[in-house]
Amino acid sequence: MAIAATSMVGADPRDGNTLRVEFADGVITAVRHEPKAADAASCWLSSGLVDLQVNGFRGHDLNGPDLMPATVHELARTLLSDGVTTFLPTFITASEPQLIAGLKAVQQARLDYPLVHRMVPCVHVEGPSISPEPGPRGAHPPAHVRSPSVDEFRRWQDASGDLVGLVTLSPHWPESVAYIRALTAAGVHVALGHTTASAEQIAAAVDAGAVLSTHLGNGSHTHIHRRNNALWPQLSNDGLCASFIADGHHLSPHLLQVMLRAKGLSRSLIVSDVTAIGGMAPGHYDASVGGPVILAANGHLTMNDGTGQFLAGAALPLIAGVATLVRESGLRLHDALDLASVNPGRWVGGRGRLEPGAPADLIRFEWDGMAQVPHVTDVWLQGEQVYRA
Repeated sequence: MAIAATSMVGADPRDGNTLRVEFADGVITAVRHEPKAADAASCWLSSGLVDLQVNGFRGHDLNGPDLMPATVHELARTLLSDGVTTFLPTFITASEPQLIAGLKAVQQARLDYPLVHRMVPCVHVEGPSISPEPGPRGAHPPAHVRSPSVDEFRRWQDASGDLVGLVTLSPHWPESVAYIRALTAAGVHVALGHTTASAEQIAAAVDAGAVLSTHLGNGSHTHIHRRNNALWPQLSNDGLCASFIADGHHLSPHLLQVMLRAKGLSRSLIVSDVTAIGGMAPGHYDASVGGPVILAANGHLTMNDGTGQFLAGAALPLIAGVATLVRESGLRLHDALDLASVNPGRWVGGRGRLEPGAPADLIRFEWDGMAQVPHVTDVWLQGEQVYRA
């Protein structure tokens, strides 16, 4: 039976006037822009955020041993409080048995928990075919880096019911072109990342079907050649969209500005790359991503290797990236929100849109323009209120 239309009202991120979103049966039916009333709500209203790279958060770890479906569910519930309504559980480089066990756990969580089924459309496998070199390898364990294998990919899909929807690899491997073609033919998006590939290898990967750069500007050597590196060929290739980690630590404000201008906002998106250490108290931790790590009070997460040079993933939620884009990179609020909703949503069936016919995934949040992490007050998922602060 049809449910009566419901509306949600808040401040329009475009101009501060009133934004009214009406929805019924879990779908947006109308979006109305109205003059700002004297008693208008002070919270901003936006579509829900879409995060294509989540390794864990607030102690809920996807990359640890013996992942359980309940952990995936608790992670989903936790992410709602920071405005994320769609996310891709992300597995980094690991042994094949561990990857398959993780994929099976997510598949079971989608069967056991309706919330997970609604929030998780597929999984991102970041690796294991990345660069083995220190620096580009990042916090991935070197023992499990290996060449691309279509047979292994098929075993992932057989074990998980075709749950893998995004794979990140370095195209320097000789098997890369055939691998990319096979995954693309299977309907899986292929991203480039953690790479030392040449310009020619990157171009060949794009020709084979690669469509995205994973956290561009990171997963590279600390120092790179000013002409010959893996960054410029990706940044300049219009066949590649690019994700960025906009937490204020992975990329400097000026570098992020340059990259966004070069790639263009329509081909850019942000991810959190948040790990299980994210949202925890500052201190020393033994993490599944990066091993011994140090978390600073400002969210700076580094490997505890005595150098402090290598990041170990991120520790801030995606909505903090929205704030960073506005505060440090000069984007308007609605543009920053698009990079965390509409743009990543294109990779998962068009989620994150604020228009009639789109899923009624909506958030309201408070932000004074200065806070590192905006405060989410309400979240609606497919027309159902699932979180209230």
